[in-house]
Amino acid sequence: MAAPALIALAHGSRDPRSAETITALVDEVKSLRPDLRIEAAFLELSKPSFATVVRKLVRAGHDEIVVVPLLLTEAYHAKVDVPQILAEAQAEHEGLRIGATGVLGLEACFLKILDERMRTALKQARVRELDALVLAGAGSSDSLANQAVARLARVWGTHHKLPVTAAFASAAPPAAGEAVRAFRAEGKRHVAVASLFLAPGLLPDRVRELALEAGAVAVSDPLGAHPEVARIVLARYLVGALELVPV
Repeated sequence: MAAPALIALAHGSRDPRSAETITALVDEVKSLRPDLRIEAAFLELSKPSFATVVRKLVRAGHDEIVVVPLLLTEAYHAKVDVPQILAEAQAEHEGLRIGATGVLGLEACFLKILDERMRTALKQARVRELDALVLAGAGSSDSLANQAVARLARVWGTHHKLPVTAAFASAAPPAAGEAVRAFRAEGKRHVAVASLFLAPGLLPDRVRELALEAGAVAVSDPLGAHPEVARIVLARYLVGALELVPV
């Protein structure tokens, strides 16, 4: 019996760099499991759509699909959009067994990626010392999602023995620029901002712009197609594949 196909489901963006990054991430996952059928799909704004990819897999003879949402928090898209499109796919394709795993989440190993991205940003900015860090995520109307980012910020701060605060690009305060200004008002002059996004796009660009305007000495790139992220995608898939096994 063939293993279930894997759909890596990203949000999507009008910025082509976003889809390019997701494609590169999926290529990383494929390199770990070349035996699996793995496809990228998007909720909106980018192609291919989820429905298009499901139809392609069904035509190719796949009757089991595991969906891994490439989302960093359990917010609206994870709680509403993903279940809705899964239900629509199930209704369209009789006999298809399809399930979604948990989101990527904010794994502790992502701190390693944040550190790598930050080291690169600091080197480019020729900055050797830091007084404080800001961890900037997308932001959500879901307070639990924002709290998850704040928890990761605290862990990161403990690791580096630096003050760290969470900031958000939308839906929740503080914005990245506000967080940088608050640290500078305390006398901290070397404040760097980490981009807690999976891929480039409008929101990460806005974070960078506001942070630099506020006096940040460096802003790191998003997590991107890092091998650690690929391993988390595959780990989520393996749990989802087991859940499809009849009891």
